[in-house]
Amino acid sequence: MKNTTLLKIANDFGSPVYVYDAEKIEFQYKRLTKAFSKVKQLRLNYAVKALSNISILKLFNKLGSSIDTVSIQEVQLGLKAGFKPENIIFTPNGVSLDEIEKAAKLGVQINIDNLSILEQFGTKHPKVPVCIRINPHVMAGGNTNISVGHIDSKFGISIHQIPLLLRIIKNTKMNINGIHMHTGSDILDIDVFLYASEILFETAKHFKNLDFIDFGSGFKVPYKAGDIETNIEELGEKLSKRFNEFCKEYGKELTLAFEPGKFLVSEAGVFLANVNAVKQTTSTVFAQIDTGFNHLIRPMLYGSQHDIVNISNPKGRERFYSVVGYICETDTFANNRRIAEINEGDILCFKNAGAYCFSMASNYNSRYKPAEVLLYKGKAQLIRKREVFEDILHNQIEIAL
Repeated sequence: MKNTTLLKIANDFGSPVYVYDAEKIEFQYKRLTKAFSKVKQLRLNYAVKALSNISILKLFNKLGSSIDTVSIQEVQLGLKAGFKPENIIFTPNGVSLDEIEKAAKLGVQINIDNLSILEQFGTKHPKVPVCIRINPHVMAGGNTNISVGHIDSKFGISIHQIPLLLRIIKNTKMNINGIHMHTGSDILDIDVFLYASEILFETAKHFKNLDFIDFGSGFKVPYKAGDIETNIEELGEKLSKRFNEFCKEYGKELTLAFEPGKFLVSEAGVFLANVNAVKQTTSTVFAQIDTGFNHLIRPMLYGSQHDIVNISNPKGRERFYSVVGYICETDTFANNRRIAEINEGDILCFKNAGAYCFSMASNYNSRYKPAEVLLYKGKAQLIRKREVFEDILHNQIEIAL
């Protein structure tokens, strides 16, 4: 997205504002399908939690994607966006049996990662197709906050519990049609991911009527110049070959499924914020902007680094700034970062703001959530209005005191 386009969006829609490029989303989607083009049956389940705006979901539906959901509300969003129930997989964690039953009643694919819930659901609904989420005890990512395949993770059924799992299935006579794993985000080593895949293949051999194997996702995207990313093309070549070999061994053509989120939308999104003030102390120059971790919490929560560009003065002399928010907490986006000279009123652009940014926003400090804009076929369209004071009060009940 050109700086001139972004500056116009900031001027037309105000700041702070999230902006998404539909063309980049489509490019990433096609890149992934091309990487696995040697697989006869490929299914991409876009991870709704990454960016759940209904217009984004409609875009993925138009591209031919399926979706991965983690709450009954995301299931309902998917249906509202036009996805057929059979193109939705429900992969919750720690939810009640009641919520899983509600999702099953809507006709979506159920994915269960808890032995207790599995047994209860199988006893009551033995004919409903169920996918099982396995924990391979492999970390393919480098950050324990976003790697969910390690042995102490709350996600998945341990591979060491397979005998108990098989006993539950035998006793309930339930219908298992899929096997799933997710090792976590920011996959750095393809060989480690392939090793985890072998564990999944071995597990799959215990089930005779599978329709698909879901390998999760967590593909790493570059967050700064020179940053490494998952080599999707290499992974596609190696995993496709092994998957096709397994299908021959299994005696049935299975569907290879993924649930990419960050890979599809992260680089497609930017976040624009206005500089309220430039404040200099004895040792630091602060660029204070009209946002905080109420809008973009990833740098504070995960230590993630988003490239920050002064699009109002892109060719200015670089100086060192600490970019901070307006929340009454320590909400530092960047410490002593080299950025083109910043003046009050400039617009700063945060890169890689498409995934897990707006979807994690809050109303902390009673601040409004920002607007969202989709750049589609060259036209900037508002896809979420900026909140107003009435939105803060919307569900509050004022009692007489």
